[in-house]
Order: sequence, then C-alpha cells, then structure tokens
Amino acid sequence: MAKRDYYDVLGVDRGATQDDIKKAYRKLAMQYHPDRNKGDAGAEEKFKEVGEAYAVLSDQDKRAQYDRFGHSPAGGGFRPGQQGGGFEFDLSDALRQFMEGGMFGDFFGQQRGGGRSSTRVRGNDLQLKLSLTLEEISEGVRKTIRVKRLRPCETCHGSGSAAGSTPTECPTCRGQGQVRQVSRTILGQFVNIQTCPQCHGEGKIVANPCKSCNGEGRTRVEDTIHVDIPAGVSSGQYLTLRGEGHSGPRNGPAGDLIVLIDEKEHEYFERDGDNIIYKLSVSIPQLLLGDSVEVPTLSGKAQLKLESGLSPGKILRMRGKGLPALNGYGRGDQLVEIDLQVPKKLSSTEKSMIEKLRESENFKVQANDKGFFERVREAFGS
Repeated sequence: MAKRDYYDVLGVDRGATQDDIKKAYRKLAMQYHPDRNKGDAGAEEKFKEVGEAYAVLSDQDKRAQYDRFGHSPAGGGFRPGQQGGGFEFDLSDALRQFMEGGMFGDFFGQQRGGGRSSTRVRGNDLQLKLSLTLEEISEGVRKTIRVKRLRPCETCHGSGSAAGSTPTECPTCRGQGQVRQVSRTILGQFVNIQTCPQCHGEGKIVANPCKSCNGEGRTRVEDTIHVDIPAGVSSGQYLTLRGEGHSGPRNGPAGDLIVLIDEKEHEYFERDGDNIIYKLSVSIPQLLLGDSVEVPTLSGKAQLKLESGLSPGKILRMRGKGLPALNGYGRGDQLVEIDLQVPKKLSSTEKSMIEKLRESENFKVQANDKGFFERVREAFGS
C-alpha cells in the first residue's frame, strides 16, 4: 500500500517550521501512543506512521531529500538516516523516537537526568469586546475600560496563608509538583509523569489559609485599564495585553487580556477595507447641470464637484479620505456613489415643464438597432 505524504500524516503544510512539525507530532504521538490504546492495532499503525514522518521531517537533511524525491519505490530498504531507497519504520523505532530527542521531557514537563521543580499555576485569560466608531478607527484612540478580574490578595500578599504561617510541602508529591506512574510492557518500562492532583503542580499546600481569600491568594477587584488602539483596525482583530488577565493562585503568573475590536454602525458610511463608501442623493437638475455639494468625511466636511451629465450609480473618488492602512503607509479613499432622488409629487407647473422636456430631442431615448433576441443570439453564437 502506498505511503501517505509525511506532511499530510502530521497535518502540516510543506512550508511548516520545525516548531510547527514538533507541535503536530506531540499531539498525534500522545493520541495514538500504545499505552493509551491497548489492543488497538489501528492506533499502533498510526503511532508508527507519525513517528516515521517526524523522524524524517524533523531532520533538515532528510527533509530536503524527501522534498526532492518523496517516497522511493518499495523494497529500497531505506531507514531514516540511511542513504537511498524507501523509508521503513517499526514500533520500536516509533517508541524510541518518542523517548529520545527531548520529546519525552517535552511531553511530561521533565528534563532528562533530573526531577522537575514545582510550578505556579497561570491565571486565566480575560476577553472583552471594545466598540469603536469609524472616526476613532481613522485616527487611533486611547480608551479607558473597567475590568473585573482576580488579583493578588492584599491581606496575604498573594501567598494564600494567614499571617504568621507559611505553605507546607505537599505530602502527595513531596514538593515535586508531579506524581509518577510506572507501567511495564513487553517493550520496556514507561514512566508517566502527571501534575500532582493535590497541589496542582505547586509542590506546596496551604495549611492555614488566609481568611480574606480562603487560601486562593487572590480576590476579585475592578480595575481601570488604558488601551491604546492603533489607527486602521477592523472588526474581528484583537489586541493582547500581557499580564492583564486573572492572576494565578498564590502568586502564580497572570493571564492576558484579549481586547476584541468591534466597529459601530455608522450613520453615513460603509467600510470596504481601507475605503469608505458614501451614498450621495442628487436631483435631476444636479445631474444634468452639475453642481458643487458638501459631503461629510471622517474628519469633517468637504466640497465635491459634480460634473454635468453624471449618471446614477457613478462612483466618484475622494482620494485619501478613507481609513489608514494598519501598521502601514497611506490611506484609503472615500467612494461617493451617485444616487438619483426622484420627486414623488409634482406641481402642475413642474409637470408642464417636464412634458415640454420629454418632447425635446435630447430627452428622447434612442431605440436599439437590433432586438433583444437578436443581440442574445449574436452574443452566444447561436
């Protein structure tokens, strides 16, 4: 059976970085590991497949050879690391790949040759939506927002312990922040290292908790934050304010504040990228004779000259009156769409004037030389 493309196996594109490849392998190797899928032959094959793909794509020379030649014909007897032939990979190779190259330590948070120190739990991220007008987006703006979040307890200064007491070593993990489970298979011994369920990786427990925060080391407060919004942002984009989310328990690092940008609906304008669109209603005399009209812009008002003989639907361009490019140079334009405003009621005098104009040669609609069906047949050659 033909082998799948290694990039497809890992679910990455051909331009993927080494970090992308490593992350993809981590996820798939953990998903299909034999210890997690006992007796599942399909998962074992998947595990071997992702191991083989990673062994090739994680090595620059092997990857370059694969990008050039792909899979060699079957029977070449090539193993990753040899020259020429096709690729072969068995379960022992896959397990070795999983254990070596730092992957084991990356999965379980342990460096080879030593234990792992306790870790502090990071606080959760916060997310809020910030509505902006097109005028604010046009120039950029500093906004002041109020955020309810968890911050270090002022009574215990984030330690979680009452005054005069200190956290004690966790009896479950003995201060390591992790527990180990050893399993034996026909392929050898495997050590599964997990975060300690009692101290959640901190290595310590609070024996005498602070009454203000109940040992959490943090309390809910409402803070004022200033956010600088660059010009040119659009709906769906976001800003990340590092460390402005919830603080972690017992002086753990704080999460981030994610500010989602939302555009308010404008009274006059519609946005099209860096351009803005304005629909200008004009009368029949203005279309025929031309005029100079005042139109709104994002920065105030401006005069726009209408040439005589304009047609409804015509687009006039006011250069540089749009929105600035985000983190770039130049501005978009303001596009003015001409919309004919037809009066719903006419006086007898106006009707008489229109009747006279209708008889004028300049107001007569020129008939087409060919009929509709003749033009269709000519256009489509039938």
